Amino acid sequence: MPLYENQELKIYNSLSGEKEVFKPLTDGYVGMYVCGPTVYSNVHLGNCRTFISFDLVFRYLKHLGYKVRYVRNITDAGHLENDAETGEDRIAKKARIEEIEPMEVVQKYTVDFHTILQKFNNLPPSIEPTATGHIVEQIEIIKEIIDQGFGYEANGSVYFDVMKYNKTNHYGILSGRKLEDMIANTRELTAQSDKKNPQDFALWKKAEPQHIMRWPSPWSDGFPGWHLECTVMSSKYLGKEFDIHGGGMDLKFPHHECEIAQGQAANGKNPVNYWMHANMLTLNGKKMAKSTGNNILPSDLFSGNNDVLSKSYSPSIARFFMLQANYRSILDFSDEALTAAEKGFQKLMDAVALIPKLETSANSSINISEWKQKCYDAMNDDFNSPVLIANLFDAVKIINAVEAKKTNITPEDLTELENSLHAFIFDVLGLEAVSALENNQDSERLANVVELLIQLRAKARANRDFATGDKIRDGLAANGIQLKDGKEGTSFSL
Repeated sequence: MPLYENQELKIYNSLSGEKEVFKPLTDGYVGMYVCGPTVYSNVHLGNCRTFISFDLVFRYLKHLGYKVRYVRNITDAGHLENDAETGEDRIAKKARIEEIEPMEVVQKYTVDFHTILQKFNNLPPSIEPTATGHIVEQIEIIKEIIDQGFGYEANGSVYFDVMKYNKTNHYGILSGRKLEDMIANTRELTAQSDKKNPQDFALWKKAEPQHIMRWPSPWSDGFPGWHLECTVMSSKYLGKEFDIHGGGMDLKFPHHECEIAQGQAANGKNPVNYWMHANMLTLNGKKMAKSTGNNILPSDLFSGNNDVLSKSYSPSIARFFMLQANYRSILDFSDEALTAAEKGFQKLMDAVALIPKLETSANSSINISEWKQKCYDAMNDDFNSPVLIANLFDAVKIINAVEAKKTNITPEDLTELENSLHAFIFDVLGLEAVSALENNQDSERLANVVELLIQLRAKARANRDFATGDKIRDGLAANGIQLKDGKEGTSFSL
């Protein structure tokens, strides 16, 4: 019997604003779509938190016995600057600045995205489609929206008619906004605009002469609107209706709102049953932003090569820290908080390592089954990982008490405790045991040794001894340490 048959999972549904009992459309199967990255720069920690949150969801659903199809897209076209409908494509702009092809930008940062999430021990999605791989399908759904009367062509571009849609549907159902209020707070359209109303959004944009990324369509050579790709890829791989749609809180409006409108307009159905949104990450109490310098990349967090934290932290420590907060709450990165998480993580790992050494008795003075159900109760309450972790530390107390011979445990209960801890720590939370070189003082010592080798390599290269410089670089790479040469010097990542 699969676990989901006797565990009642509740999910906070952003659409209703309430926790609802999870009932998939098809018994035993779950379709889940999560908005992936726009691959024009290195993935940042805020993005990582979102994907770690939904990795937790994916892992727990699988643990409960569901067969899950997890779809997470790659946006490689159509996402303009500032999430607007005018301006330069983010990827094309990066390609222009770096003087490379747009698809080189896509490849470079897609590889970075996968590398970082692998270090965080995220499971790969079942399907990872790209926007450029589904241009034909996007054109076809635009035709359907036009045929249903909710889209119109203007000067080679196609827009979604929000006013008309709102007459029979509620545009704003997810964000709680009212169209009348949006209209009242919107400036008048400029004479150059092709839209009927300011709230209308692009389904297809005619490409300006300087726009590199373009495709032929019945309306013009152009590119699809940013919102459209997710509607197309989710419906293609999960159906016109599916169970869960996730993403960052910042995508709720307008991106996810537009997805609902597009799905409803094209298919006559509300596309998603449960909307889930992960909250933002701050650094030292302030919003992360490259412009202010209050920002850190995951690779800099792992290497300690940054100006905002005093030391390096392993991916598993960072993951553990993120999971100590509910995915819907704001989480602040700081030295103090990460150091506390590091100590807690080590205490947990020490307890797990201690289990095989424990002595058992004929009788137990503790109820392991009751403790185990508390762990499930936590996860069944909208994936409440901080409460689960608190219960795991209750197990640490049990283990330490058994070792000190203050508590008795039977062999059967000890086996159940060990198996449950393994399931929740490694399978559900996705944590990994941290090696000595990645932890505490050894990590700092390793960083110091690498910095010394970087200095020796720089000296060798200055003396035109490139053979020695290459030997140092290749030797470090062979041991999993990558050097990166830049304008401000050489950095490294583990």
